This record gives sequence, C-alpha cells and structure tokens, in this order.
Amino acid sequence: MNEKSRNKTLIIAEAGVNHNGDLKLAHELIDIASDSGVDVVKFQTFTAESLVTESAQKAEYQSASTDPNESQYSMLKKLEIPSSAHWELMDHCRLKGIEFLSTAFDLESLDFLTKLNFNRYKIPSGEITNLPYLEAIGRLGKPVILSTGMATLGEIEEAIQTLERSGLDRDFLTVLHCNTEYPTPVSDVNLLAMLSLKTAFGVSVGYSDHTSSIDISLAAVALGAVVIEKHFTIDKNLPGPDHKASLDPIELKAMVKGIRNVEQALGDGIKRPTKSEVKNIPIARKSIVAKSSIKRGEVFSELNLTTKRPGNGISPMRLEEVIGRKAKRDFQKDDLIEL
Repeated sequence: MNEKSRNKTLIIAEAGVNHNGDLKLAHELIDIASDSGVDVVKFQTFTAESLVTESAQKAEYQSASTDPNESQYSMLKKLEIPSSAHWELMDHCRLKGIEFLSTAFDLESLDFLTKLNFNRYKIPSGEITNLPYLEAIGRLGKPVILSTGMATLGEIEEAIQTLERSGLDRDFLTVLHCNTEYPTPVSDVNLLAMLSLKTAFGVSVGYSDHTSSIDISLAAVALGAVVIEKHFTIDKNLPGPDHKASLDPIELKAMVKGIRNVEQALGDGIKRPTKSEVKNIPIARKSIVAKSSIKRGEVFSELNLTTKRPGNGISPMRLEEVIGRKAKRDFQKDDLIEL
C-alpha cells in the first residue's frame, strides 16, 4: 500500500535483534508490540556469513554493550533468526492482528524473504549504497521504505534512481530520515532534513528514530511523517547492541498514544470554531454595554459606552457604527446596547 494514501501514521516497532537469538523472547516482543498498538513489528533477517567478514570491527555503541573482544561476525552469528522460525513468528503476528516484517541485510536473505509475500519491504541505511541489493528490491514491485542514515542527498538520489530503473514507482516509496548512531544525540537529529527529503524527491517521508526518548517521533509526526520506526525491547539492561537505544514496553505504548494524539490534534488545517468551543463564544467574548445610565434620546459616545462580557450582544467590532446614534430607550449601567 502506498503510504501517501494513509490517514494515520504507520508505526513500526523495531524488534530488530533484541530477541538476542532467543525465539521465546522474539515471541514476547511480538506480544509487547501488539499490546502497544503499533501497526508493524519488524525483525532483521541475515546470516553473519553473508553480511560481514570475520575481521569486521564493531561500532562503538556495539562494543559498549557487548563483549568488546568479540568480533562483529561473532556477535551477529548469535543474533540470527533461523529461516524456519520466520513462519512461526508470522503465525504469531497473525493471531495478534499485527503485521510482521523483517529487513534483509544480504541478497540471500532478501531472496528468502520474498517467499513470505510481505506487503512492503524495508531497506536499512547500510544498504543504501548496495547496488545489487537496491536493484533486487526495485524488481519486487512492492512498496518500499528506505532509511537514509549516514547518507548524503546525492547518495539518496542515486539510490532512488536505482530503485526506479529497476521497476519501483516513486509513488510507492517512503523515505525515512535517520541518524545511525545508537542512541542518537538530540543535537544530531536534524529533523528538518526530513522535509528537505520530501521537497527534493517528491516522496512520502518518515523518521526512523534512534534517540532514547519518544518526543522526537511525536515532533516528526507533527511535521508530516507518515511512517515512524522505533526500536523497542523487553528490558534495556539486557546484553546486546541495541537494547540501550530502545524503548521499554511502557515507553512504546506511550509513544503510540502520543502519536495518535498528535494525529488528531493536527486536524484538517481549516481555521474555524470547533464544536467543543462554540458554546464558549458568548462567555469569552464581549458586547457593547452601557458604561453608565443612558437616557432615551441621549447620543451614544465613548463616554457612556464600554465593552464587557457576555458576548451575546452587539460586537465591539461595530462600535463605530453605534457611536453617534441616539438611544431608543433608557439603559442602566451594564445593560447590553440595542439598536
């Protein structure tokens, strides 16, 4: 489905590798995601053999939360989801009424995921310069969500062009602004870049949030994000590369509630009194009233008129129209003026 046609934000709860290689924990994460009210729960599909060399180093944030002497290959090897487990997780998601999604990090894993008949595909930031991967995604003919962490505007443009040449309709592309640091410092978020992506490429945009709180995601929705992606975990203190930059179950539920509130608050953009406030118009506004006693035939002037609540008389905006006329009857102080 084209995300441009959605009336509400697509919220993706990123379980990622926070299952720690434990299928039981993966199922618990699905339960948490479903209970929070998100639309999609997303995992990561890869084999360490296809993703990294055995000598590849870990990122600083990965080393900080895992064994610093362990290679990236060894770390990822323990975080693989067996191919056979995907159907089991998908069945669980169907029972919970939540969409299952997984991001492929290598061509072999992508080929496997195509057999699962997803509604959409997600390109992670690290694959934005992977030409064969982009071409393979573009050929699928399904909506695509593209994360852009670490990318320049030129690299994003090249990736989009590659997807289009391979068969993707740009109307079926959503581009996520993203910063690939876990957690992302608020000073590095640069959320307005999301709007730059929308202007530059004429696409739907969203935000993949790696900050440690929920407020930036809410701000992104207010700015027009149609997709929000956020990591979550059952416990931030678990060992693993992404737990510390993830939301706990209570925070995830709060984020969903906040996003839905923002969506309602955005409204239709037409400025007019709302149903809830119309009743307060005569209470909060003012009318033209007698400042002091006014005798019949006396001329209305700034000396004998003033404005006070309630607002169910002549509007003060008509004061010039009233001044200079003669009173048709006697008025006591604070009486609403009538013409």
